[in-house]
Amino acid sequence: MMRIQKILKAAVAGAMVTLMAASAYAAGGAAEKMTVDGDVAKLPGIVLTQKLADGLPPSIKSSGVLKVATDLTPPISFHGEDGKLIGIDADIAAALGVILGVDVEMTDVGAGAAIVPSILAKRFDISISGINDDPELEKQVDVIDYMYDATTIMTIKDNPLAIKGMEDLCGKKVAVPVGTFQAKMVEAVSAKCATPVNIMSIPKMPDVLQAVRTGRADATVNGYATSVYTTEHQTGNGKGLQALPDIRLAVGYLGMLTAKDNPQLRDSVVAALQQMVDSGAYETIMKKWSLGPLAVKTVKVNDAASMPAD
Repeated sequence: MMRIQKILKAAVAGAMVTLMAASAYAAGGAAEKMTVDGDVAKLPGIVLTQKLADGLPPSIKSSGVLKVATDLTPPISFHGEDGKLIGIDADIAAALGVILGVDVEMTDVGAGAAIVPSILAKRFDISISGINDDPELEKQVDVIDYMYDATTIMTIKDNPLAIKGMEDLCGKKVAVPVGTFQAKMVEAVSAKCATPVNIMSIPKMPDVLQAVRTGRADATVNGYATSVYTTEHQTGNGKGLQALPDIRLAVGYLGMLTAKDNPQLRDSVVAALQQMVDSGAYETIMKKWSLGPLAVKTVKVNDAASMPAD
């Protein structure tokens, strides 16, 4: 998962945010109705829970649809060979639909930088997209902390430049997704370098990976889970890349985002997720995607400040 840290800086001017969101959103795909795969449908706890369904906001109960924003970061959310959205978030989103008694329409918005503006603009009810929680993010939206992640470095296969840590990125070309936590980490490192990092800001994560794969960039700083999964399974544009699993920085949460003025939805989703955790369904889904160690035991909200500040 990318420490799929798609966080807009609070200082970004409103007009720029709107423009960025509009362009990224336009580049995304069509809404896809999520259905529960057979193996997930059989899990305990994935059942209609009327009390939670009744707690949804009237607008969602009336429409019968939960609109979800996502973007592509395997194994959190990505396209399978048949073009359908799959991954941890796809499974969780479909399961939430069963528990809450609504259809779930999931849309790839094209780039992580579009997620927060899309929630603020009410284009979507919630994001399920592995975004890293952060105190600054919590000032804009409510963050439902639903799994852990960390950050590592990805290089071309066999790591020919012998990169062993963040300090080795000085003077290198490093690709990062626009507006992410990782981008901020690289900027902080660069400020301390005798020869600054040549930072390449790219909107979409698959294109970031492609930049490293083709040699346009020497490395990327990325979510630990996404990096390890992508290289172990050699998925998509991850072919030919290598994660550096001994580097595990900035352990924190990945979160779902809801608008500050939508506590009914937030609380309903938290309760539904906790039902999945308590029943064991959530952990089974995490293990299905080889990320069992990143499972939380309790679903929390806006809890970034509790994590170590490294």
